Amino acid sequence: MASYQIHRLKDSHRQQFRWAPHTSGTTIVKPKDYEPGTVAEGPSPYAVWLALRETEQALQVGDLVEIPGGDLRILKYIGFEEARWFVPEPLPQTAPQPEPPVEVT
Repeated sequence: MASYQIHRLKDSHRQQFRWAPHTSGTTIVKPKDYEPGTVAEGPSPYAVWLALRETEQALQVGDLVEIPGGDLRILKYIGFEEARWFVPEPLPQTAPQPEPPVEVT
């Protein structure tokens, strides 16, 4: 069985996620919006959801399941969909300005 890392959506963001319109495709998520959860074992994310649904640690809409290898799945009302951590754009590199020549008098 595979081990899945669970990331819990912070309560302050849960209502915002619930009322956001459904979008298809990969969902971009920010690490600051999640708290690390527990590790669960199962043959698939759906098996983990099924095993946890009657417990205190039940997965809720907006929670993430990290699949071994680093892939993420986010729980939505329609099931699990692909997710990816937000990676900020690197700042553009500026070429260093040459120093003006020093005049010796």
